[in-house]
Amino acid sequence: MGAPPTPAPAGTPVRPGPRVPAADRALARPRRRLAAAAAALAALVAVGAGSLLDLRTPAPLPVDAPPGEFSAGRAFEDVRVIAARSHVAGSPANDQVRAHLEQKLRGLGLATEVQDTVAPEAGQLSGAAGGATLARVRNVVARLPGTDPTGRVFLVAHYDSVQTGPGGNDDAAGTSAILEVARALTTGPRPRNDIVFVLTDAEEACLCGASAFAASHPLAADGGVVLNLEARGSTGPVIMFETSRNNAKLVDVFGRAAPHAVGTSFAVEIYRALPNDTDFTAFLDRRFVGLNSAYIDGGAIYHTPLDTPAALDRGSLQQHGDNALGLAREFGRTDLTDLRSGHDATYFPVPGGLVRYPGWLTLPLALLALVAVAALGWLTRRRGRTSTGRLAAGFGLTLVPIVAAPLAAQLLWAAITAIRPGYAELLDPYRPVWYRLAVVALAAAIVFVWYALTRRRVGPAALAVGGLAWLALFGVLLAVAVPGGAYLTTLPALAGALAGLVALNTRLDGPWPVVALTAAGAVGVLILLPTVVLLFPALGMAMGGVAALVAVLLGLAALPVVDLLHPQAGGQRGMVALRARRLAVLPAGAAALAAVVFAGAGLAVDRFDAAHPAPTHLMYALDAGTGQARWLSHETDPQPWTAGYVDAVTDVGDEFPGLGDGELRAGPAQAANLPAPKLESLADSTTGGERTLRLRLTPQRAVRLATLHVDTSTATVLRAEVAGRPVPVEPRDGRWGFGVVFHAPPQEGIEFTLVLRPRAGQVALRVMDASDGLDGLPGFRPRPSDVGVVGSHSSEMLAVARTYPI
Repeated sequence: MGAPPTPAPAGTPVRPGPRVPAADRALARPRRRLAAAAAALAALVAVGAGSLLDLRTPAPLPVDAPPGEFSAGRAFEDVRVIAARSHVAGSPANDQVRAHLEQKLRGLGLATEVQDTVAPEAGQLSGAAGGATLARVRNVVARLPGTDPTGRVFLVAHYDSVQTGPGGNDDAAGTSAILEVARALTTGPRPRNDIVFVLTDAEEACLCGASAFAASHPLAADGGVVLNLEARGSTGPVIMFETSRNNAKLVDVFGRAAPHAVGTSFAVEIYRALPNDTDFTAFLDRRFVGLNSAYIDGGAIYHTPLDTPAALDRGSLQQHGDNALGLAREFGRTDLTDLRSGHDATYFPVPGGLVRYPGWLTLPLALLALVAVAALGWLTRRRGRTSTGRLAAGFGLTLVPIVAAPLAAQLLWAAITAIRPGYAELLDPYRPVWYRLAVVALAAAIVFVWYALTRRRVGPAALAVGGLAWLALFGVLLAVAVPGGAYLTTLPALAGALAGLVALNTRLDGPWPVVALTAAGAVGVLILLPTVVLLFPALGMAMGGVAALVAVLLGLAALPVVDLLHPQAGGQRGMVALRARRLAVLPAGAAALAAVVFAGAGLAVDRFDAAHPAPTHLMYALDAGTGQARWLSHETDPQPWTAGYVDAVTDVGDEFPGLGDGELRAGPAQAANLPAPKLESLADSTTGGERTLRLRLTPQRAVRLATLHVDTSTATVLRAEVAGRPVPVEPRDGRWGFGVVFHAPPQEGIEFTLVLRPRAGQVALRVMDASDGLDGLPGFRPRPSDVGVVGSHSSEMLAVARTYPI
């Protein structure tokens, strides 16, 4: 709406001006459109910049920082010792790391012990590919006694690494952070509650160290609060991504005590739905509450030889330690007897803190947003800004970018991986920023193109209401299915609807509609922009479509501001209208060009080289009974180096059941002179048709794991014990229907007791052990400098198997 027309002189014939169709009417029509657009965009950019700056890691403190503060510089000295080389559970290198941890904790005056035991896998005992899983673990446990305990606070990290890398980030960072937190806590007054430092073993193998502590250590008998420190990358903000159930009180403590609180209830919902586990899982299965935190960006080096101390971002280490120290002090003085609330909290980060509100408000807020959007639609039609038909069209057409942007993002990544196949084996590219920008620009281009094509026919008001309607609808669906994520769309929808109602009840050509709609857009930016940024490292570029979807939702939340980028076209004709339409496509063209440029920059910058090698997967498997050997690989489309070893596809489940089921790439290999594990019968008796075998499996070389499987065509396993521990008998498909995987086997061997119902005269047992490293094998050619090792628990594995009839 413009200024009222000046009355024509009396007697002057009046020609009716061009009618402004409803399709050209927006929720705001400022007189100075260019100035309003610039101001609104500047405000949104400022809000976005503030929200992203708040995700930055803090500056690392030096080694001479005050004693009561956490110092990344001091902690890094321990990182260099812990991650000097790969130190898988059971290895001599891991023994050296454990000795260092004991020395450091005892040096602080803490009562320190090593829990040396055999433990099952956390959670379901049959989770491993080869069968039931156990490990010999040696946890380092230290305790700072409280002055008047109401419970215990447990700081947990694992000190073992994968076989393929030294674990500079995973989890030397968490382990060293706990050592530095312990030092800082011992410099001040003792806490009210006990603080227990638990550095677990065999996390990478099976979470067995955490399982052993939570299940059987006396200090864990009464439960408590667990703070688990992890890393799945090399940089980025530390995110509190998992909690125990009914977390409202825990989140409240996190929000006020963690100096750099970054976490979202949406992340907790996602993680609960994924099949991923950390040591935290073992504690959740018991009587514990707590928080799980990690930094996750820089995932290309995860579980690889590149995960060295040099790769660690000391700002991320500083944030890990600052938060852990702040939480340890707060939980250390809190009454721990009542930390369970009756509900989960909804929460998300904003500059300067953590917004949180009770989870029981989720559905009412979602329904309120839906009602508010419906009221906006009704009032918009009543005020003549649109019609019922256009509202319906706006709602239907808004689905186009919601579907198109994620699909386009996935197609873009498919094209990029076709050009660079090595990406398929990485969690994320080494330098992912350009690709992430390409996905965001692509989503923006789709929103701008869609808006330019539909704005004239359907109208800005109808499209704005349609976008808010989808946000509100998603909010209701999320409130029912994924309550912790409902805020992502509910709050922007509610803010947008309220702003629209304000705009319709003020002068549309005045400043207040623009102010209200910009404020609503700012709510969307504040909530959704950090989500886009955090989703990329969380899910990887292979699922970039999810981030593209959230970027589209952000665009819908800010649609009235997007409209200000378009010239006011009401009543224009001829060249003026043509010029207006051309100007309208400028944002779309700029975004599309940016997407192409960013994707091209990613391909140009992120090349495989000696510092960023192409990941490959290779194993060697020898059947000592037949003398046959094979090269094996998990790569579905082998890269050139791997293709020199493997060609055909095969299933090795019958030959090497310890490797699990599934097809692998395979190729012939020369047999190495390697001994099979020794299996000897210690006792053999039969009573009432049941045969009891007591066996000892002893590796004949230094190995990481050993397995035993029973041919269920020769006997049915009724009961089983391993190292004196009962294991469940859950038959598997295939010939070797019962199996056990034992990590970090002791030199003296592992004892098995099997109670069987024989089906044949002899029972066939298949044993296997596995070490790491392929150097020295006949026919092995070392990798070129630009060829690396994929982050897999079976990379570089050397397995030797044999069947024993007993």
